[in-house]
Amino acid sequence: MLSWVGKRPLREVRAFPAQLIERFSASAGAEGAIGPAGGVAWSDWPDRYERGGLLFHGDNKEVLAHLLSAGFRGKVDLVYIDPPFDSGADYVRRVQLRGVSGTARLDGETYTLGEQIQYTDIWANDTYLQFMYERLLLLKELLSPTGSVYLHCDQRKSHLLRSLLDEVLGPDAFVSEIVWQSADAQSGANRYGPIHNVILYYARSEERVWNPVRVPLSRATADAWYTNEEVLDKDIVNKLGVSLKAGSVRRYNMSDLTARKPGGDTSYEWKGRRPAGGRFWAYSRANMEEFEAKDLIAYSSSGRPYLKRYLDEVEGTPPQDLWTDVSMIRGISNSAETDYPTEKPEPLLERIVRVSSNPGDIVLDCFIGSGTTAAVAQKLGRRWIGADINKGAIQTSAKRLAGVIEEQAAASVSAQQKAFEADDDAAPAPPAQLAFSTWRVNDYDLAIQHNEAVNLACEHLGVERTKTDPFFDGSLGKRLVKIVAFNHPATMLDLQDAARELESRPDEARDAVLVALGREMSTEQWLADWNRNRPINKLEIIELRSDPKYGKFFEHRPVSARVQLEGSQVVIHDFISPSILERLGSQEGVLAPQITEWRSMVDSVMIDTAYDGSVFNVALADIPERKADLVEGSYEVSLPEGSSAPVAVKITDMLGEEVLVVLDR
Repeated sequence: MLSWVGKRPLREVRAFPAQLIERFSASAGAEGAIGPAGGVAWSDWPDRYERGGLLFHGDNKEVLAHLLSAGFRGKVDLVYIDPPFDSGADYVRRVQLRGVSGTARLDGETYTLGEQIQYTDIWANDTYLQFMYERLLLLKELLSPTGSVYLHCDQRKSHLLRSLLDEVLGPDAFVSEIVWQSADAQSGANRYGPIHNVILYYARSEERVWNPVRVPLSRATADAWYTNEEVLDKDIVNKLGVSLKAGSVRRYNMSDLTARKPGGDTSYEWKGRRPAGGRFWAYSRANMEEFEAKDLIAYSSSGRPYLKRYLDEVEGTPPQDLWTDVSMIRGISNSAETDYPTEKPEPLLERIVRVSSNPGDIVLDCFIGSGTTAAVAQKLGRRWIGADINKGAIQTSAKRLAGVIEEQAAASVSAQQKAFEADDDAAPAPPAQLAFSTWRVNDYDLAIQHNEAVNLACEHLGVERTKTDPFFDGSLGKRLVKIVAFNHPATMLDLQDAARELESRPDEARDAVLVALGREMSTEQWLADWNRNRPINKLEIIELRSDPKYGKFFEHRPVSARVQLEGSQVVIHDFISPSILERLGSQEGVLAPQITEWRSMVDSVMIDTAYDGSVFNVALADIPERKADLVEGSYEVSLPEGSSAPVAVKITDMLGEEVLVVLDR
């Protein structure tokens, strides 16, 4: 068991509802929302979701909790995650924790929080461990009895993450530690170049899905093993029945024809000799005669027979735990599909998905990034679920998946089905779906109809709806519930309306609760006066944005910036990301992180010096390469002469939200 400062079990987690953002369905060749059957029954799919891929925008802890409550417990067959390697809830590049005032102590520790931050790096490390611990606990609940988990990491955290997986899934669940060469040679003055990633493979049981694949021999292996050559003549070609021309050169190795133990007709003389050392022939006399007739036996200088094994007939070898044959992230074999910075190559995911899932299985990636896992699952006939807190990741994944599905829909469905039924390993299974939907979890657009807002609030709180009541929206336990419109905080007028409604019902003995995003300060005294000495019909306000009992309910609010054009200089004076501020403010701990620099929230700045109102042409881009670096914030630009077109500035925060500021000259 691994211990860290602030470790706490995940005894319960609040499940937030999902808000539908958009649907995508193939425009050509689609058979409804689902693709060709391919053996997918969909009987295990929750009724609340259409049959198709699911893409969730939100904190993956809340998304995983939502999936558990929505009916996916024990139904996910394969989990692949590629979490942040060296940070926890990495919402911003730099969170200023130094100089925190106060001497609040952590339980069981003798140092104050300020001292820990000042003298060690323990806070960042512990935050990361708690972050991963909670998500692994939730993923365990979603895994099917035959499910597998692949966790992608690097040398910095692999030892800690393996300890976490041992604790959550059990040490017996460990299957393999895969080392993948992810980059070409690195130059380093005083260390060995880090050119590999680690993939930790765990499974719920020994009955895990396992579809063996073959890996082509490397050139080095082929050169080392297959050192013999022969030139084919017509007689040999006819004997072997191979589709090679006379004069072709075949490489082969010489395989031992003896065995340690007998097995049937294996004790006999061949060409006047028997195996030495008490061994036996590995094949029967009839088989040996057949090999001889086909010229498949080679003899050493001493007359010992060997079986020829030809290089062009080798199907490959089973994959081992060292992967050097998969294209890299950086280097000459890089083949990225998108410009997403942490994208992994499709061949890497293809091997994992093929080996540890079957067509129709559910594949989950809750750090989906550029969408590689879902794209590969879609191509291989699996169902998929993806999630990411970064809006840019969701947009990139959605665009990529739409392209994959359109290509599949346009292809010949009958040809795909025929290849699949013929058990052609090279042919992918027919698509399990030709549609997907995108959802928000706890990042709600509440500029919607009141009825939809009511549904979201009721689902979140567990309110039982009452459609026949003209005033109250339902009941929560023994209390009546009224949802206050989310476009304003609860006021005394809302309370007075509820009070009058209760007074008009003389037989109503239940208390009532008003649910709102916020409340006016004056409501506290009004509630105290109303509830004083009142045995029935008490009133209460649940403030969704701050009530800890129900978790913090996030209203989606766009980012904003204050930018000015000062001569030929673009100056960003301020930038605010409400989503980042709210999520950081909701983090548990002795003291919430504080942002002292607005640039900490900014991922990139791009400037168009002659914006035409439709197409954004990047004339200047500020995208810091290193994680610790900040954008400049002030830029000298060259304005086109003779043009009165405005200057446009696009600022993107660390969650992928962006704002476009247009500046007149």
